[in-house]
Amino acid sequence: MKRLVAIAGVLVAATALLVFGTGASDDGGHYRVRAIFMNAFSVIAGEDVKIAGVKVGKIESLDVTPDHKAAVVLRIDRPGFDDFRTDAECTIRPQSLIGEKFVECTPTQPRPENAQPAPKLRKIERGEGKGQYLLPVTQTSKPVDLDLVNNTLRLPYRERLTIILNELGTGLAGRGGDLRLAIRNADPALKETDKVLRILADQNRTLANLARDSDTILRPLARDRARVAGFVTQAARTNEAVAERSSALEQNIAKLPAFLRELTPTMQALGGFADQATPVFTDLGKEAPSINRFIEELGPFSEAGIPAFESLGSAAAVGGPALTKSKPIITEVGQLAANAKPLTNNLASLLTSLKDTGGIERLMDYLFYQVGAINGFDAYGHYLRAGLILNACSQYAIASSPDCLATFENDSASGSARAASAGSVPAYADTRRSGSLRQLDAYFHGKKLHLPTQSEAKDRAAPTATASKAAVPASAATTPAPAATTPPAASQAQGSDPSQSLLDYLLGSDG
Repeated sequence: MKRLVAIAGVLVAATALLVFGTGASDDGGHYRVRAIFMNAFSVIAGEDVKIAGVKVGKIESLDVTPDHKAAVVLRIDRPGFDDFRTDAECTIRPQSLIGEKFVECTPTQPRPENAQPAPKLRKIERGEGKGQYLLPVTQTSKPVDLDLVNNTLRLPYRERLTIILNELGTGLAGRGGDLRLAIRNADPALKETDKVLRILADQNRTLANLARDSDTILRPLARDRARVAGFVTQAARTNEAVAERSSALEQNIAKLPAFLRELTPTMQALGGFADQATPVFTDLGKEAPSINRFIEELGPFSEAGIPAFESLGSAAAVGGPALTKSKPIITEVGQLAANAKPLTNNLASLLTSLKDTGGIERLMDYLFYQVGAINGFDAYGHYLRAGLILNACSQYAIASSPDCLATFENDSASGSARAASAGSVPAYADTRRSGSLRQLDAYFHGKKLHLPTQSEAKDRAAPTATASKAAVPASAATTPAPAATTPPAASQAQGSDPSQSLLDYLLGSDG
């Protein structure tokens, strides 16, 4: 039990030591720089602390040192900027046109690559500003405000400055220490003066050109002095309007660094494009005369083409309605093409197959051999096995001609008797012909022939079938010719054109 109490006591003591040793200052983990300035006029707590234009903290407090200097405590809130070195510098600069200030710091000076960095700032271990990092007065500055410089040009400050300069020798007599202190206080201004002179030295040639060309520049200004005076007046009004909107202007200026950071990639890409486009524009400059000539010659060409475009407009006015009216036909043609696509595909496949398998050649072989099989061949060459005989008997006739009959008899007597009987019997009554031909011949003669049906023919032929077979040869058997009756329509049509009766028969209007 005693051992547990001892362990608990040790833990409580360690916790208290940790709290009082590390958290007594209640710094919240912020990095604080105690910058000593010769003068911190118009600087108040809560103003910004910036590094390279980026706000990294606030002015936490101000104090006066025992040697009557201003101690400004800078609280760095933004991570990554909490590493001030012994070569760091801080300057108090105007924040806006209404007199606000901010502290601009440089944590360390630029060094060549792989160079040894400067040591860190010394941390105050005891006394005033314990835990803060001390930035000595030799590394701080406060430029003279512009309004103070302008005050020396106005009355009565201009006369007072003259008095000061006239009495400077008397006033400084025997006060070398004070003079040294004043020169030391003027050191930041002298540094800035050195920078200005260095810039002017770099711009020496530009200044020489300015001095040489000043007459050329000032002559138009002198001629338009009224406008210049108006410009100054309007500039004064603009400055007043800007002063009224100082807060909005301050916000815009505060947003400017972020905007510039976002603009940097775009400008880099634009610079790369400019580098890549330089050869193109160089070549384009070389071809500028040709381009100019092309543009000049394009004018007459355009004027010559105007009538063609006008005619094209007239043609479009006429062809537009025609094209609109042809839309149904085009639609139907499109449907036909869509419906014919399977047929064309099959036809293409068939023709391709015939071509690949030699079907066309086999078809030609078939025609060749078929013609060779139909035509005969003898010692004199090929001859046709069929022929068309053209004579008087090849013409169509309604009445038969004895010269065109092809009947062959065994003896001449029976042939003559049959020819005589054939000449005396009408063609539609000749039972040796087929029934359809007999009916057709009867119609040619204006008569209507009635043919017995199969049942009537069987009933008529039944009583005489046995006698016919015993007494008369089959070739000599004849049946009596049925009586031909003249239909009323035919009797009315006698004496008319026989072709009309033929058409009535063929068209089925015989009644």
